[in-house]
Amino acid sequence: MKPPAQAILLAAGRGERMRPLTDVTPKPLLVVQGKPLMQWAMESMARGGVDHVLINTAWLEEQIPAQFGERLCVSAAEKGELEMSISYSHEGRDFGDALETAGGIVRALPQLADVFWVAAGDVFAPEFDFSRQAVDRFRASGRLAHIWLVPNPPQNPRGDFGLAADGTALSAAPEGEPSYTYSTIGLYRAEFFAMPECNIAPGNPNGVRLGLAPLLRAAMKDAKVSAELYQRSWADVGTPQRLAALNEPEGRSAPH
Repeated sequence: MKPPAQAILLAAGRGERMRPLTDVTPKPLLVVQGKPLMQWAMESMARGGVDHVLINTAWLEEQIPAQFGERLCVSAAEKGELEMSISYSHEGRDFGDALETAGGIVRALPQLADVFWVAAGDVFAPEFDFSRQAVDRFRASGRLAHIWLVPNPPQNPRGDFGLAADGTALSAAPEGEPSYTYSTIGLYRAEFFAMPECNIAPGNPNGVRLGLAPLLRAAMKDAKVSAELYQRSWADVGTPQRLAALNEPEGRSAPH
């Protein structure tokens, strides 16, 4: 038996806006700067100390384990060769389709640690540090979730959430204050996905589909979510045009 995974990488979606590329390839496997998009996050996780990641799958899901198998070896300048174990939650096989973000996480919950990273396999953030120090700070905070926000990209000019001066995440920015976009990267406690906010049975045996945003907003109303602003390279690879831009030489900086 593998120990619980310290991270879940979301890779189940259909990627409708990326068609026709995603008609034959899952979006997280599309190549960015020489490697599958999701591999950038996996390697960053391994370098940060994650030694077991769980990947949820649905669309063309057999391609992802065929690409990565059960382990990924990563070279780290100061740490030598690192090996990260990989597990899978096959939503397509079990339910015929993706369960959305929260539904998929609850399905995988029995395989996850009590505190775990969540990241999306279709976001490019090559400099993000999935550090153990961040996990330790989060454990000590008493919050149920800690999320990273980014300046609003052109495709989301109104943003998602606000950020108070004390680091509390807000479901809406106060009038006159900036809002920010959820980067899709966060730390969560397993209890975040428990009643009363989340009414899905543990392990989601019935395959209930549920998004993450409603749960975050409910928890934010009780000041249970903290956040910080991330201003390094980040891109939501949501269209063929954004993918092409990242693969151009001038796109290597991955602007917001």
